[in-house]
Amino acid sequence: MRAVNPVDPLGCSCGAVDPLPIRRAARVVVLDPDDRVLLMRYDDAPPNGPHWSTPGGGLESGEDHPTAALRELIEETGWVDVQLLGEIGSGDVTMEYDGQLVQQRERLYLARTEVARRPVVDVAAMHTIDRIAAWRWWTLGELRTTTEVVWPTGLAELISRAGA
Repeated sequence: MRAVNPVDPLGCSCGAVDPLPIRRAARVVVLDPDDRVLLMRYDDAPPNGPHWSTPGGGLESGEDHPTAALRELIEETGWVDVQLLGEIGSGDVTMEYDGQLVQQRERLYLARTEVARRPVVDVAAMHTIDRIAAWRWWTLGELRTTTEVVWPTGLAELISRAGA
């Protein structure tokens, strides 16, 4: 839902729609040695609803996208030794954040871990704050056939196009 602003700055009633606030975000597509991707599950109420997503989140003041991506990855996994391999995509998603609808502009970065199905460590408190309900490693085949909601849409194809 977008807020309707019935009065423009000149005072005429025109039924214009206010644009949604922009939230800049960075996400990390982490692959293990068997090309499984790590996803986090959010059991949000509408409008977001339950969904799976890559680790990541909003940029803090003064942060660039790669720095935010690494910070978020550390906060959500506890891993301090993973390096970004480059940006592999971007997109927008309309979602609820902090009690309001926003247009989230995301950049996605590829990263790899050398440990198969690497567990996340010492992040229970952060998962509670971020409302992360679960995490798991997915194969590309599972991503292509799941009936669950995965953000971003078409993640398996994005990974394949990136040559991962």
